[in-house]
Amino acid sequence: MKKDIYVLGTGLSHNGSSVLLKNGRVLVGIEKERLSRIKHDGGNDSLTTEYCLKAAGIGLDEIDLVVQCENFVIPSKNEFKGPRVFKNYPDEKFVSISHHLAHAYSVIGTCPYKKFNVLVIDGCGSPYDQCNDENLPDLKELNLNFSDGLICEKDSYYHYDGTKLHTLFKDFSPLNTQKSPWLPTTNHSIGGFYSAISHYCFGNMDDVGKLMGLAPLGKPEIQHEAFYFEKGRVFLSPQWDQPLTTPAHHWEGFKQNRQHYANMAFWAQREVERAVEYILESRLKGETATPLAYTGGVALNAVANSRLIRKGVVNQLYIEPAAADNGIALGCAFYGWLEIVKGKRQIHDGSTCFGSSYSFSASKETINTLKNCSIKELDEENLLEQTARLIADNKTVGWFQGGCEFGPRALGRRSILANPSNRSMQDHINSHIKFREDFRPFAPSILPEELHNLFQDKLNSPYMVLVDRPIDSAINQLAAVIHVDGSSRTQTVEKEWNPRFYKLLKTLKKHTGVGAVLNTSFNKKGQPMVEKPEEAIDLFLNSAMDALVIENHLISKQSFVY
Repeated sequence: MKKDIYVLGTGLSHNGSSVLLKNGRVLVGIEKERLSRIKHDGGNDSLTTEYCLKAAGIGLDEIDLVVQCENFVIPSKNEFKGPRVFKNYPDEKFVSISHHLAHAYSVIGTCPYKKFNVLVIDGCGSPYDQCNDENLPDLKELNLNFSDGLICEKDSYYHYDGTKLHTLFKDFSPLNTQKSPWLPTTNHSIGGFYSAISHYCFGNMDDVGKLMGLAPLGKPEIQHEAFYFEKGRVFLSPQWDQPLTTPAHHWEGFKQNRQHYANMAFWAQREVERAVEYILESRLKGETATPLAYTGGVALNAVANSRLIRKGVVNQLYIEPAAADNGIALGCAFYGWLEIVKGKRQIHDGSTCFGSSYSFSASKETINTLKNCSIKELDEENLLEQTARLIADNKTVGWFQGGCEFGPRALGRRSILANPSNRSMQDHINSHIKFREDFRPFAPSILPEELHNLFQDKLNSPYMVLVDRPIDSAINQLAAVIHVDGSSRTQTVEKEWNPRFYKLLKTLKKHTGVGAVLNTSFNKKGQPMVEKPEEAIDLFLNSAMDALVIENHLISKQSFVY
């Protein structure tokens, strides 16, 4: 019998994570924030490594290879922001790879295409002298030299021919060394620019998703061009930050000048779309027959992604669901399997749900916590029927199923669900369940076969990284999941890897006439998505959520009878 081969990939920058492959397929993966309960947590990887080992039921001595990545340094096997679990295993084989290479291999491992181009755009990658890519450009050709300071990856473009990754173009930029808080990345970073405006509006560089939600409330009053373009490269203008005159230092300040910040978000979104489109047109040079795989934090900008498709800049587009740094561990693992172990590339099943499963254990402590609730254990048919009826009756339902999603989007494993036709649900969930800003939109999760009945562009979007526009006759059916600009960030639910969520939508369609549900991540403001049942129960009990489904158990605050 052949020995199983285990490869562990681990990312140690912000949005840290670990992923374990068994014979070239994802066995388990987890983001550190889900375990530490600190959003965007990174650094030391002991928590995530131990989680993967426990889920796999193996010891560290059974790991054949560890591949790691951190943005600026090569971490020690024994120590990185605290002791690492590898310290007592001196024979563990360790490999370090650079940032954009890890991003690229995350799509090589998960992309459904055989041959494709790869685009990476993010905030900041590895320093030039730590890059593992073949055919690195001569810095003189980019008018750069080491006297400029630390030179780091800005965007990268590759071709994967089915067996090997070829570097086609890489751009670099000096790391920003000014004391201005606006750009703590490279001097000409698209992702860094967007993070800077997030920091300006919300006081937090990591709220870029929130910025995308705010942008449609803005007006095109800022005409200043943040970027200029030259010979296929994108640069920030010398006076790019001229409009940044009144940063919001707290929520009250934001509310008092809300329209200004909305206008800033509108401007930032427009400028990012312009820059990304230029890069792609420059790289593709009109050749759109070859599929494109897209990753890096900027690839999570669903509005920009959809614009590329609508304008015909790209025809076949795969976007890595964990495109930000949480996907680095995935790329490390696949690099190890393909390039070090020399394993065969396996076609991924499309799932992003790499976490461990939990059963609902009704201990005495749990029963006491839920003493004022109804708890029912149901077979699947009755569970789906009663859950669908609750949603159709305008109740909010926490939905906790199987292993958690890997990446920033709730795709039907750690979700809060509601009736998409009830317009008041947006305010209710934002105010009384998630306790977050009132402008934050929600997504519709839909049956793929319903696309033609509901949306104009009919974009297949299993990972919630594209936006579409409802057709006129569907606007009332989707009132709670249409943003102020008439768009919706959609998820088309895949039956193959999300079967119970798919069945729920089929059941819901019988009650509402539409195969769609309002879906938002199972968390409240400032917290990661719930990982364990007790975290789901805590939010359920301390919010206005009406019911909670954990595997086959339906828990409600009143005894709903159907």
